[in-house]
This record gives sequence, C-alpha cells and structure tokens, in this order.
Amino acid sequence: MKLCENLQMKIGYCVEDIKSEISKRYSINKYMIDNIVILKESIDARHKPNVFYRVNVAFSCKDGKYDKGLEDVHVSYDGIAEEKLNGKFARPVVVGFGPAGMFMALKLAKCGLKPIVLEQGDSVEKRKEKILDFWHSGDLDVYSNVHFGEGGAGTFSDGKLNSNISNEYCKIVTNELIKHGAPSEIYYKAKPHIGTDKLISVVRNIREDVISLGGEVRFGSKLTDINIADGKVTGVVVEDIYQHMTYTIDTSVVVLAIGHSAKETFGVLKSKGVEMKQKPFAMGVRIEQKQKDINMAQYGVVDGRLPSADYKLVEHLHNGRSVFTFCMCPGGLVVASTSEKNSIVTNGMSYFARDRENANSALLVNVEPKDFGSDDILAGFDYQAKYERLAFDLGGGNYYAPAMKVGDFLGTGSVEYVKPSYKPGVKYVDITKCLPPFVAESIKLALPKLECKIKNFAHPGNVLTAIESRSSCPVQIVRGDNKETNFAGLYAIGEGAGYAGGIMSSAQDGLKVAEKVIEYLTKK
Repeated sequence: MKLCENLQMKIGYCVEDIKSEISKRYSINKYMIDNIVILKESIDARHKPNVFYRVNVAFSCKDGKYDKGLEDVHVSYDGIAEEKLNGKFARPVVVGFGPAGMFMALKLAKCGLKPIVLEQGDSVEKRKEKILDFWHSGDLDVYSNVHFGEGGAGTFSDGKLNSNISNEYCKIVTNELIKHGAPSEIYYKAKPHIGTDKLISVVRNIREDVISLGGEVRFGSKLTDINIADGKVTGVVVEDIYQHMTYTIDTSVVVLAIGHSAKETFGVLKSKGVEMKQKPFAMGVRIEQKQKDINMAQYGVVDGRLPSADYKLVEHLHNGRSVFTFCMCPGGLVVASTSEKNSIVTNGMSYFARDRENANSALLVNVEPKDFGSDDILAGFDYQAKYERLAFDLGGGNYYAPAMKVGDFLGTGSVEYVKPSYKPGVKYVDITKCLPPFVAESIKLALPKLECKIKNFAHPGNVLTAIESRSSCPVQIVRGDNKETNFAGLYAIGEGAGYAGGIMSSAQDGLKVAEKVIEYLTKK
C-alpha cells in the first residue's frame, strides 16, 4: 500500500472524501482508489474557528499502476505471537490482573506457560455491580472496588491509551485490544480511548483468552506471603477470601502486577526485604467544568460532529511546585474510588461516547519524598491515608466527598453553575482542611493562570471535589537490567512497581518483562 500523509479533511468527512483528496493531490482516478486504511487522525484547531482533521492514510489502486513515487507502507494488525515453548516449566504466578498483569498473563499463556493469576478482587462483571452499589449506598468492598479487581483501576476511568510512547509494543497492545473488542478507531486516533463501558467487555475477553490457553484466573485470591530460599522465589502463600482459608503455590517465578494502591502487599514486600525506594507522586482535587465551555475554548465553534474536547495543562509556580491536570475525562463523571474504609479518594471516568454534561480532570500538585515526614519506605502511603481520612470526616463520614466552588475557594464569590456528578454525593465545605497546605496554596495560585489558558477553566461556579491522591504510587520497586527485583524469579511490573502510568504504558511493561520471564525460565 502507498502512504499519503497530512490530508486536510473537513469535519464530518468520510472515506469518499479521502478518495477525492488523494485523487486531486496525485491526479489519480478516484474510482481506481480502493482499500483505504486510516493510519492517524488528529484535530487541528490552531486557527479557530477553522477546525479540521489532519489525516494520514494508506491506500492501493485497483490496477496497481499509480505509484507516483509514493512511499510503501506495511499495515500490520499483528498482536502477541503464539510461540509454544518446548520443555516443562514451572507455572508462573501473576499477582494482579490490571493492564500490566493482563498482558503479562496473555503473553505467557500464548507461549504455553499456563500462568496462574491471583486477583484479590472480583471478576469485572461482579466488580461493576459492587462499584455501582458503593456509589449509590456507600457500602464499600475493600477487596473489590475502583482500585482493586479484574481490569485494574484503569477499567473505571476514561480508558485513555495515549502514553507518548510509539513503538512495536504499542502496536501489539493496540491490536490485541481491538481483537478483544475495543473500537477499531484506537488504531489511528491521535488520542485514543476506550471508555469504561467498552473496557469491561475487553477485560472479560482477555481473561477468557488466557483461560482458553491453559491459564487460570483465581478471583478473591490475596497474596499474603512470598516464600524465598537462597535468594530465589520458591512459592507464594495465598488467602482465599471467599473460602476463608490459605494455601501455598510452589513456583520459581512470581510477577507482581499489584497496582499503586496495594498497601498491604507492599508491607509484605518490605518484610521480605524486597528492595524499594520512596517516589514522588501528586495530590490535589478533581475540577469539574461544563463540557460545552471546554468545547468552545478548544474549538472556537459549536459542532455536534466534533468529539468532546480535552485539555492538558501545567503551571510551574514561583513556590517551586508544579500544578498540572491529569486524567482529563471529557463528558465524564467524578467517581468515588477509595479502597479503604473511612476514607475518600476521587477519580474521573468517562464512557466511550463521552456525552455527559460535565468535563473533569485531576488538578494536582507534585509531592516529594521530603514532604512525607519520614524515611520509612512506606511513608508515602501513610501521607496519602492521613488526608484521605480527613476528607472522609470533612465530607460527613458517609462517603460524601468534600467539595467547594472555585469562586469560594479563591475568595472571589461563587455562582450556581456546575452540578457535581460525584456519587454518593458532595458536601460543600472548606476543602483546604483536607489538603496539605502547600497543595491548597499552589492550586489557588494556579487557577487564575490556567483560566488565561482555557476560558472558563476556573469559572467561579465550577466545582472542586477532594481528594485526588492516587495518581501514582509513592513507592518504586527496584529492578535490575533483567527486570528482576533483588530476588531471582521475583518480578514487578506496571504502575505499582513505579515503571508505568496508565493502561498503555502498563500493558507494554507487562509485555516487555514477560520476555525476561521467558528468558529466565528457558535458561534454567
């Protein structure tokens, strides 16, 4: 196929419009053009209100005579290659079934290694039911919630796939997601997303694929100990949450895909002497705006054919802190995502259509290890927990989140404007009482500056909901060049290990480390 780059397409374009543009550019008979494949699509809104799409495509011609000196391009939809290994190997144990754990398990399963996956939460179907129940009743399951359970925290988010990483692993992950039910447009969108509603079925399909290849996925199974002898992993101890019993799995390979909120598991690792170090993270609030305001600010035009607009902002302040937006959810919801009793944690979520009235994003301030107040490896978790409990008390002790209108927060006076989407509900209070002082100060300094970048970003009637405290892990598990920890056969991957942030980078990390696991097993 031939590569055609930088086509300028109007809003609402179709394949026939692409053929017409190629025909005009290269003097090719439009009716000889076939097999159009969109390779990349992005919105150009630099000259508002003149908004259009920039599109790269691959195409071929019916008689094959129209080379026109164009570059050849290979369009690949290849996913993880199936490569059965010869010999008998110990079954690897993968702890956690978020993006990193899913792609680790899928790669191992396709090599015939029949991994055993331990997931303390429920299947994604049951997990969804428990999460919805919590949002409506405040009945929290500490084992199965927005942070814990099949699919990981990313399943109940916006499902963003952009990670500023473009390589062969990225293509493999994208193609596997499509094969398992993700929208095909994630192949070419500049800012692809799947959405919670579609991610649920994708996660289920990946699980079923792992099982069909001989793997196991054990829900309600919590890692409580790791057996180590002579510097090598020899097995794991597991608590069956449903059956109230413990058992041991003998294995020479354990992969920790535990996510950034698995505090108890990090405690186990500390007790075993797994090398870890403190890591910076971020804390702040969720800011909620009207999506129509963001659309107008970003596009300069109202057109229902355009997708809900997003943004990504940062402000470096004179106090040495940075304030930035994170996990922006166009047309989405602010959701309750705590994993512990008597605490409040917020997050953002969007469905694939991104068609809700409000936009939201985390508005975060960098937190450094020096802020933790202790040299203890796990001090960052204690720091998070302190403010999450303050938020719970401030919200009324019933899982209502403390909230404040931007105008009240800045002391300029507020108006009725944005209706908060957080469930079970919000309580309007002074949210500075559940934020570290430097976080509250930095957000106050940044909001007027961010308003200058996007009109109505800091509208006085917009809502700030506290507290957003789980954007990343406050610990990094140290890995060597072979991706192992300081114990042979013990690997750590994804966000919880401190080497990824989001679905795409976590999935890629799972694939890359899976290759090292295979090397380790086959060289023994």
